[in-house]
Formats: sequence, C-alpha cells, structure tokens
Amino acid sequence: MMTITEKVAYLKGLADGMKLSAETNEGKLLLAVIDTLEDMALTVSDMEDSVAELSAQVDEIDDDLGSVEEDLYGDECDCDDEDDDEDFDDTLYEVECPSCGDIICLDEGMLDEGEIDCPNCGEKLEFDFEEGDGCDCGHHHGDEE
Repeated sequence: MMTITEKVAYLKGLADGMKLSAETNEGKLLLAVIDTLEDMALTVSDMEDSVAELSAQVDEIDDDLGSVEEDLYGDECDCDDEDDDEDFDDTLYEVECPSCGDIICLDEGMLDEGEIDCPNCGEKLEFDFEEGDGCDCGHHHGDEE
C-alpha cells in the first residue's frame, strides 16, 4: 500500500508526464491542487511521526508507572489490572478508606486479620465477618466498619 506522500509523488509524475502547463487555467488549477496535496501529505507524515514518538513515550511512562505502583503497593495494587487476573490464585477485594477515600486492595488473608491501617492516611480499618454474609463462595466476607 502506498503512503500519502508516495501517492502525491505519483500524481506529480503524472502531471509532469502529461506536460501540464501553468499557462492554461486547468493546468494552473491542477498544479496548485497537487502542490497543496504535497504540503498536506508532508504535514500528515510529520504528524504520524509525532504520534508514533508520543505513543512510545506513553508506553515508557506506563511501564515506569507500573514499576512505581509495584514499589509502593506490591502485589495488592494489581486488583484493577485485567491482564494479570490469571496470575492470582486469591481473590482481591477493594475497600475505600472512609477518612481519605483511598481505594485499598486486600486479599483473603488481609481480611482475615480483621484490621489494617490505611497506607495513605494511617486510619485503622476494621473488618467484622459473620457466617453467611451474602456470598456463596464458602469464604467469610464482611463489610468495612
């Protein structure tokens, strides 16, 4: 498939081969249209290059952010990462801190401990579990107090 700049170069070649003259009204028009198309093709090509460069930079930033999240939160941060769901044997639960609104991801073991300090504000979050809290999975789940 030809690029836009290649297509415009082809049209310029056709115009040269047809010996279009800038002396006629039609020739002036067609040559001006081809010049305009050439300018547009160069602009589009520059924009494609810029988009590719920005995309690469965004990918790098995303990778860096993933590393920072792992350093800050460890594995518990991955509860929203749909691509890695198959890597976890344990179910993860999201809990919102009532003090600061931070979302904390907890696994079954953390919930079983009954309490945790919010990593953002330090607020003590307590969990109370009773049999049959509405889940049929066989585990004991509860809501944040």
